[in-house]
Order: sequence, then C-alpha cells, then structure tokens
Amino acid sequence: MKNSFFSRFTPKEPKFFPLLKQLSDVLSDSAAVLVESLQHDLPAERADYYKRIKDLERKGDKLTHLILDELSTTFITPFDREDISSLASCMDDVIDGINSCAKRITIYNPRPISESGKELSRLIQEEAAYISKAMDELETFRKNPAPLRQYCSKLHDIENQADDVYEFFITRLFEEEKDCIELIKIKEIMHELEKTTDAAEHVGKLLKNLIIKYA
Repeated sequence: MKNSFFSRFTPKEPKFFPLLKQLSDVLSDSAAVLVESLQHDLPAERADYYKRIKDLERKGDKLTHLILDELSTTFITPFDREDISSLASCMDDVIDGINSCAKRITIYNPRPISESGKELSRLIQEEAAYISKAMDELETFRKNPAPLRQYCSKLHDIENQADDVYEFFITRLFEEEKDCIELIKIKEIMHELEKTTDAAEHVGKLLKNLIIKYA
C-alpha cells in the first residue's frame, strides 16, 4: 500500500538505502569469489572457496532479516514495504544461488569447469556490479531515472546472453559427454549457474517496477 497523502510531509526513514547497498556489496563479493573459485580444481581448494561463499551467504541472510525486521518497526518507508522486502529478498536469492553453485561444485567434484561455466560466472559478476550501481541510484532516481533504467536493461541483456551460453553448452554436452555420471554433475552445476543469472535479472524487473511507480 502506498504511503498516505500526509506522509509526503513526513521525513522518510533513510536507513533502508545503506542496508540495501550493503546487501548488494555482499552479492558483489560472493560473485567475485565464485569467479575466482572456478580457476581452481582441487577438492580442498573448492571446499575452501565454498566456505568463503557460505560465510558471505550467511552475512547476506542476516542483512536481509535485518531489513525485514526494520520494515516491521518503521512507520514511514521510502517505498512501499512490499517493494523493499521484495528487493532485499531477491538480492538474497542471487546470493543463495551463488552459494548453491559453489556447494554443488564442492560436493560433486566434477572435472575442471568448462569455459562456458566460467563465462556464466563472469556474467553473474557483471549482473552483481549493475545491481550494486542500481542501489546507488535508489535514493535519487525519482529525479533522474535514466541511469537506473539503463542498469535494468543491462541486466536483461546479460541474462539473454547467459541463456545463449547455457543452451549452446548443454547441446554440446549431450552430444559429446559419454560419462553419464559426469554429464549429470556438469548439467546440474550449469543449470544452477544459469538459474542464478535469472535471479539477478529478476532484481532488474523489480527495479523497473519502482521506476514505473515512483519516477
């Protein structure tokens, strides 16, 4: 529900902007560790990177819960409560996706991740960078929505690129991989990477809705 007419004259609680920015920073850090982890193939190395990502995932959970707790006790919010809640939860979903990728790599211990897998991780990192930039615009986008709109478009374009990378790889995987167990491992890891790019694009969709509602 939108804030009332009278709330226009009431100072709005600004604490949500830095909290959302902190959550986007955790997302960026998680994506960077994921990209770095795919350069290492030893089981012990994979386990170490998974631990680092898991620690970041827990940090993201705490921030998300803090944002939701603050929403329940704050009288005037800069946007509808549902919008802030959805934005925080969706960024947390991306962090969860990154964690899920690292977890599967550690548990399944597949052969070295293909270049396509590494490319998907880099696309996730690009999306995380645009989400972080978008959080910098939240407090002022009403006056100038162009930068935020551009970041949303970038997220959409990157997700389309990720779809192409994934589909091409999976086609080749079923044509060339003869080891059924390895095929299952690799397919699930790649699917999780691609699904994480979808989650990041969903953040962009929420931001587009903010532009429509408030700009």
